[in-house]
Amino acid sequence: MSRREEILKTAEKLRWDLGERVHDHTVEALHAEASRIAGKVIAVSGEKPAFNYERILDALVTNRWTGFPIMFLVLAVVFWITIEGANVPSSFLAWILLDTVHPALNQFGGAVGMPWWINGFLFDGVYLAMAWVVSVMLPPMAIFFPLFTLAEDFGYLPRVAFNLDSLFRKAGAHGKQALTMAMGYGCNAAAIVSTRIIDSPRERLIAILTNNFAICNGRWPTLILIATIFIGALAPPSLSSAVSSVAVVTVVVIGIVMTFVVSWGLSKTILKGEASFFSLELPPYRPPRIWQTLYTSVIDRTLIVLWRAVVWSVPAGGVIWLVSNIYIGDSSLAEHAVHSFDPVAFLFGLNGVILLAYIIAIPANEIVIPTVLMLTVLVTGMTELGSGAGVMFELESELATAHVLKAGGWTLLTGINLMLFSLLHNPCSTTLYTIYKETGSAKWTTLAALIPLAIAFLVCFVVTQLWALL
Repeated sequence: MSRREEILKTAEKLRWDLGERVHDHTVEALHAEASRIAGKVIAVSGEKPAFNYERILDALVTNRWTGFPIMFLVLAVVFWITIEGANVPSSFLAWILLDTVHPALNQFGGAVGMPWWINGFLFDGVYLAMAWVVSVMLPPMAIFFPLFTLAEDFGYLPRVAFNLDSLFRKAGAHGKQALTMAMGYGCNAAAIVSTRIIDSPRERLIAILTNNFAICNGRWPTLILIATIFIGALAPPSLSSAVSSVAVVTVVVIGIVMTFVVSWGLSKTILKGEASFFSLELPPYRPPRIWQTLYTSVIDRTLIVLWRAVVWSVPAGGVIWLVSNIYIGDSSLAEHAVHSFDPVAFLFGLNGVILLAYIIAIPANEIVIPTVLMLTVLVTGMTELGSGAGVMFELESELATAHVLKAGGWTLLTGINLMLFSLLHNPCSTTLYTIYKETGSAKWTTLAALIPLAIAFLVCFVVTQLWALL
């Protein structure tokens, strides 16, 4: 055997030995991992498996009997913390932006000799709308999104998707839509972005078109206020808060039902197809990563969505001021519009003020109530309230708000239909813009606006007709 052949033979033997060792090491590692996993879930040689909190948690949160109550409890706690926790920072921001900066800007405009209409347009219109959006929208998002991200990092949200997967598949949708729907309760625009986790284009479109039925933080104040004034007031004072809460929860449940119904309808018509199956790997529970959570929730979600809302609120504030201060004859454009809308609005148990408010406040649901109050004062001639035509405001007490609304002809039916309309109506312009950016389609963006709007008017019309029969 030549020297060269001898070297080649030795090298081949070394390579074989090394391969055997690597293979043996890999097999041993696989056996060790399998033994570890088996030790978590089964008993070995008649012995009880070692205590494992992940197994116990999964047995609770993915159980068909305990999983759903835990899910609703967790979401209820998140919503409660968001709503209650946002009160103080919202009041603080309102004090700075509305009670301090706004009067200072008006004084500045007067001091420099700015014409009244420029002063009003810029500071009472454009600035005030932007200030309302920031003060009402920022605190809830800054609380909700970190809580949502913490639940995601901990590993709970994949369990929510696991629990709801069968329901969404029966509706012809994707199980991951459960996560995007939950995100919608913070902000529908951010939820539209989150639909990227759904691989199927058809099922992603279903999630996008139905996410509006998840009540965003901009609609919570309207629902809570109207429920307190018109429904909670029907109960004894000791039960008023509880009855109001039940009314709001009922609206939330209606929204969930509508999500399934409309998803099913879309999957059988314009987005026909079978629900796709997906492999959902339940990740291990892990401690939340605080800094990453804050970055993800504040930078990637809160500030980006808030900036879009602010950009859209600027023209809305200008329009609100203009229609309230431009006159044709003895009445402003707003008064003419309200009186023109009234006959149609009454068919749906609403009024012209509500329709006009939702038209000019489409950039942000946060300014609906201030706009409604301003328009009600304008058309009823209650000049002792507010700071002038086109200047949005809120009253300090629910009793005072109730007095203004009832002076504008509001009834229990108006309150109920406003809550339903607030739930079902078209998405805000920030969400519609996000839908267009995500789909790149004017067609789907238009449908995303028209489908819920048509449903909102249909539901309000049915409720009004049933109310007339009682």
